[in-house]
Amino acid sequence: MSDSGNVRIVYVLLDGIGDLPNPELNGFTPLEAANTPNLDIIAKNGCMGNVISVGKGIAPQSDIAVFNMLGYQFNGDYVGRGIIETIGCDMKFSTGDLALRGNFATIDTHNKILDRRAGRDISKNESEEMCNFLEKKIIFTDPNLSVKLVPTISHRLNVLFKHQKMKLSDKISNTDPAYGKVNGIGIAKKNQIDLKLLQCLPEDGSYDALFSAKIVNEFTQQCIALMKDHPINMRRADRGLSAMNIILLRDPGNKMPSLEKIDDKYGIKTACIVDMPVEIGISRVLGMKSYISQIPSDYISKAKLAAKLLNEFNLVYIHIKGPDEFGHDGDPNGKKSNIEQIDNDFFGAFLKNSDIRQNVFVITGDHSTPCITKAHTDDPIPLLISGKAIQNDGTIRFTEQCASKGSLGTILGPQVIPTVLNNLKSS
Repeated sequence: MSDSGNVRIVYVLLDGIGDLPNPELNGFTPLEAANTPNLDIIAKNGCMGNVISVGKGIAPQSDIAVFNMLGYQFNGDYVGRGIIETIGCDMKFSTGDLALRGNFATIDTHNKILDRRAGRDISKNESEEMCNFLEKKIIFTDPNLSVKLVPTISHRLNVLFKHQKMKLSDKISNTDPAYGKVNGIGIAKKNQIDLKLLQCLPEDGSYDALFSAKIVNEFTQQCIALMKDHPINMRRADRGLSAMNIILLRDPGNKMPSLEKIDDKYGIKTACIVDMPVEIGISRVLGMKSYISQIPSDYISKAKLAAKLLNEFNLVYIHIKGPDEFGHDGDPNGKKSNIEQIDNDFFGAFLKNSDIRQNVFVITGDHSTPCITKAHTDDPIPLLISGKAIQNDGTIRFTEQCASKGSLGTILGPQVIPTVLNNLKSS
């Protein structure tokens, strides 16, 4: 867009916001059941529709979903979430290293997964202590091989394998059974019941893939043996907490991405407010000016910062994590309450610090995480475009029902930003 000086777009992705009718909420979704007076104000000044972030029938992970929602599509050439998170947490990476996203999790003696996130209550000290311990104790049969473990937030960590004499392959499968790959893109599997730890398998017949799968399995078996009786788990057992006794791995990658910078793509100045390593990694890959929030649930500070950044940038992207976690936990009342908190603390604070008539709001999600499935799904995500030069289409609330009746219809994730910019250009 050539004349971008007056463009001011607030682009809010509510992680996992889409949902389905839930019996615990009298047949409403969390969005429909929530009291959201500030979102209602924004909705009454805009129009709605649905967005499919990646593609029909695809239940995407957040990384590939966010890339698509920012306008970037991949056709079998995606580098993998492991790489994006590695970039996001400043790990030293060279082409041919093997990066994977990891979860501290809980398994039983038969490798059945009892909790993919070990209770979501892992402290920074616990994760750092366990990572340091494993790095020191794991000894591979190949002396040229080493591993680096970097904890991030709660149960999350990144795992990086390096070999001194050869390049490792990303053509291997996950050990985390909840996620698979389609054309290189990480997707959530539909069956999330009775999950068991998987063997890592090569996806082609190359020696590099066979070797890479072998070292992942070697790493996994040593983790099981070393973590089983670690003092951390003794202390967690005393407190009635789930054990950290396995690391589930997914989304391997072995090369750096090279993408057009987002400012060049759209001819505007962009910035973002992000929390998680994957979002930080995406912002770095796309060359976005990033502001990292120290407390993900401090929605008020995010709102005030977003309002301030609009004085300098044309588009400010804010990723808000909360709803997704309640969806994964199957907690519709928690998701409803979180939505109400976001409405009050983020949207309420933003409206107090900025003029709704001078900005365009784009409010949507990266994927749906219905509480009844406890997993990402391919269900459409509500999309609201509101504010300057936007005509109301009768929308009164930001909900799935209003989205299904909205004038925008159903569009794909990569169409969202161009749709908004084209609307502003023609106004």
